[in-house]
Amino acid sequence: MISPNHDDRPQGVPVDHLVLHYTGMRSAHAALERLCDPAAKVSSHYLVEEDGAVHALVPEPRRAWHAGISFWRGASALNDRSIGIEIVNPGHEWGYVPFPRRQVDAVIGLCRDIVARHPVPPRNVVGHSDIAPDRKQDPGELFPWPCLAAAGVGLWTDASADGADILAELAAIGYDTSLPAAIVVAAFQRRFRPARVDGVADAQTRGRAAAIRTLFEASAPPLTKP
Repeated sequence: MISPNHDDRPQGVPVDHLVLHYTGMRSAHAALERLCDPAAKVSSHYLVEEDGAVHALVPEPRRAWHAGISFWRGASALNDRSIGIEIVNPGHEWGYVPFPRRQVDAVIGLCRDIVARHPVPPRNVVGHSDIAPDRKQDPGELFPWPCLAAAGVGLWTDASADGADILAELAAIGYDTSLPAAIVVAAFQRRFRPARVDGVADAQTRGRAAAIRTLFEASAPPLTKP
């Protein structure tokens, strides 16, 4: 299936973000129907089923409508500059479950192909909850980000470092810290400390944020401006 829900990207804007979502619907079929429904006005470039089947829905040069109101590292309206992947999972509303290994492997392969084609630095491989923490939880705390990082997609560390100002750390990582602090902290935890997602900046959360900031700053070029 091909989605009709796409349009032109702004001229001169690089594709330098990769955004991962879960579908949050009861089935892959329902998700495909919605992503391809003109009335829904939503889409993604790809959808990955539980068995690893990959559906290409929107050509990469086109702007898919998956991110909505969003922010990362000073950039907003991330549909303009991102590739979106929907990963079939019922999500928190319909009985959130772990992602099958075949599905994860397919996502890894797809992501590696995408970052080989586009200038996406590792720190710009993000979840929907990273770029829209006040609206979204996906792909959620069960998504195996460490597996992706081990395969060269995105970044991960289990380290801790000295950190005092949690909002300064999160702003440096890329989060929109103009939002309520508990919302942003919870989004960070969902991504980087999934054992505790409560929005409380305890010592372990602060230490992990400091370590992630150091990792991100050491590994990425500056944001490319249009």
